[in-house]
Amino acid sequence: MQQEERSERSRGQILDAALKLFAHHGYGATSVSDIADEAGVSKGNVYHHFPDKETIFRALLDQYFQAMSQPDFPFNRALANGTFPDNLEDLGRAAREAVVQWREHVALIYVDVVEFDGTHVRKFYEEMANRFDSFLRAHHLENELKSRLADGLSPTSAVMLATRIFFNYFSVEIIFGVRDHFGKQTDQVIAEVSKILRHGMLKQPKTAVAAKKSVPRPRAARRRARV
Repeated sequence: MQQEERSERSRGQILDAALKLFAHHGYGATSVSDIADEAGVSKGNVYHHFPDKETIFRALLDQYFQAMSQPDFPFNRALANGTFPDNLEDLGRAAREAVVQWREHVALIYVDVVEFDGTHVRKFYEEMANRFDSFLRAHHLENELKSRLADGLSPTSAVMLATRIFFNYFSVEIIFGVRDHFGKQTDQVIAEVSKILRHGMLKQPKTAVAAKKSVPRPRAARRRARV
């Protein structure tokens, strides 16, 4: 194995070890020595790749944020391959897949909020709307969504709302370990949330339907019906 390959492997071991420790024990409770021991490398090797512990933490968050911008990220794949909001159930399942796949990285967001007051994740969330705008335009979804959504609703806001609801729900389930916290199973929750997002939570007024049925047809139309 060449030196460059060994160096890259060593760096990956350090990141994997730090991810496990930060996600399960927090940032403050994890030392560089802990990371070195977990990775099976020397402390000097850790400092060869990273100047300090916080740089390792930022690198791990960047791994997740970069993954979220890739076409093969589960939620992006579902959004690009379906028709919003018809594909809300697919988006819900994709959100769960993403949180399961990136569980420890998602946990770092909560670590950052608690131990750093959100310093490292703030910019990512501040720029979220712009990223969704760019995604919808790049996949030619914006105009189609505008034609389907109620007047005055932003396609970006609609997609972001669905995203945050599903990701928050599954973060509680998977990161906090609280299953079925809506009192029902996953598929039922996805179906119910999707129905609420599409149609709202209030009963649809029957007057409009009744009025539509009671509109009399023109005489000519009635005569043609009798013929």
